[in-house]
Amino acid sequence: QVVLVESGGGSVQAGGSLRLSCVASGYTLITGWFRQAPGKEREGVAAFYTPNGGTSRLDSVKGRFTISRDNAKNTVYLQMNNLKPEDTAMYYCAADLQPRGDWLSSSSYMYWGQGTQVTVSS
Repeated sequence: QVVLVESGGGSVQAGGSLRLSCVASGYTLITGWFRQAPGKEREGVAAFYTPNGGTSRLDSVKGRFTISRDNAKNTVYLQMNNLKPEDTAMYYCAADLQPRGDWLSSSSYMYWGQGTQVTVSS
């Protein structure tokens, strides 16, 4: 059992930045960030593979979002720069202890946090 707690969401204007944090209760093999806007499907934004620091990101956030991990704190961060209104969504942290497939697919994760809201105004 892994418990995930997200923080760092908020409201910003377009072009602004936010850093989301996901604190895990223990080691996680892979940690991902997902988002879901009203009326839309949940989509994978970024993922971090702990053993080798490998990452994956959604094409629309490349160059703007960076995922990183602090192993000592079991915390994964999502640094979001140059935010756009279309980034508005509830952001969820997800994690698993074994590889299950596509790092940006929600089906690859067993453990989920409660979410943190990100709102970007134009």
